[in-house]
Amino acid sequence: MSAARFLVGGKVQGVFFRASTREQALRLGLRGHARNLSDGTVEVLVAGDAAAIDALEAWLHAGPPLAKVREVVREEAVESGIWPGFVTR
Repeated sequence: MSAARFLVGGKVQGVFFRASTREQALRLGLRGHARNLSDGTVEVLVAGDAAAIDALEAWLHAGPPLAKVREVVREEAVESGIWPGFVTR
């Protein structure tokens, strides 16, 4: 199992980014969360199969149709603090 934290910048709030990310993560069998940050970015924290995390990262670069992603920053994360399922905050 692997874990990663993504910070996604651009027009990513108010465009169904978190809900769409949740759908993709669940489809890929990942667990974690997506939440809006006060600086206008979205934080995505996930744990699961490394290939599934890579697939989600590729999707994050485009996001849902109304999003305009400018930047995706990936950091390795610790899996132990990530709850089952996938939530949006």
